[in-house]
Amino acid sequence: MDNLDGMSDTTKYLGDASTADWAVQGKPVENNGEVLLTMEPETVGTVLASTVYMWYGNVKARMKTGTGRGVVTAFILFSDVKDEIDYEFVGADLSVAQTNYYFQGIPDYTHSENITDLSDTFMNYHDYEINWTPDEVQWIVDGQVGRTLKKSDTWNKTANQWDYPQTPARVQLSIWPGGADTNAEGTIAWAGGAIDWDSEDIKRDGYYYAAVSEVDITCYKTDSPPGTNSGTSYTYSDIRATNDTVIDGDKPTVLKSLQGTGLDMDKEDPQASASASASGTAAGVPGQNGGGPGNAGSGTSGDGATGTGSAPVCTATGFTQDCDSDSGTSDNTQNIGVRQERVLGASAFAALVAVAGMVYL
Repeated sequence: MDNLDGMSDTTKYLGDASTADWAVQGKPVENNGEVLLTMEPETVGTVLASTVYMWYGNVKARMKTGTGRGVVTAFILFSDVKDEIDYEFVGADLSVAQTNYYFQGIPDYTHSENITDLSDTFMNYHDYEINWTPDEVQWIVDGQVGRTLKKSDTWNKTANQWDYPQTPARVQLSIWPGGADTNAEGTIAWAGGAIDWDSEDIKRDGYYYAAVSEVDITCYKTDSPPGTNSGTSYTYSDIRATNDTVIDGDKPTVLKSLQGTGLDMDKEDPQASASASASGTAAGVPGQNGGGPGNAGSGTSGDGATGTGSAPVCTATGFTQDCDSDSGTSDNTQNIGVRQERVLGASAFAALVAVAGMVYL
């Protein structure tokens, strides 16, 4: 990842993963063979999300984290039903990688564990790796296993279910202001304190930043579910949204405009339609005839039991994220923790979920 090629703004990405490797919110910057995730003063930072999904497998990111109190860097897997596997880094403590996981966004904060004694994570590149199978998750730093989570240890007797991340997920890399004064006191404290928008780093560079030089995603290898990646898209057959309800199939993934949803993929943006009628020519959209890119309003992805996404290689889709604390809901208790990752429904992609493959960036 040494340039911005293959990156598309979320206000333009319509679900055709052959047109982009990453959907972007914020301002990534090229810098001597690496990409900086930047956070200018009084902003919510930058997020990169893969346009391909992975249903188990391995992902590795070579990166440097941000520095400064209140500055949070994240490298996570995040599914559309809010299954999540995390690395998070607080800029006030550059020797620790925090690891965590969530099942469908349920806010159980007993899942966090730290990998400690790392050399300065801002000054030095480290290889952060997530190895995810139907039976366990391993967090690996510089080739050394720092933590292992067994699915067998996640049984929830009360809910009669495995509280284990198990649904197709996107890779997300981000920097965000955990110490912003708009956050809850607990979040600010966790992030190392209130963020300083007038720090020496800001004065020198104009922004806080994390650096990424390489991301490697490898499909899980299996001929039968869970974990296959042979189709065009993933859908759910049941509102439970567990791995036994995931369908690796061939539903389409490309929206005609950002006003579309998984239930109405050909919906056009009224403003774009009016403009096209006036000019007599409709703006073209990659992977779709007619229509226009629309605006950045949010949509819905249906009832959670159906939806689609697209992809290159072993397939893919799109992504969108809202950094507001009140966005994104679930049939389960909403995750209201210190994490910033949130889903905006289908406003920037056609599907609820889609297939992931092997990519090397």
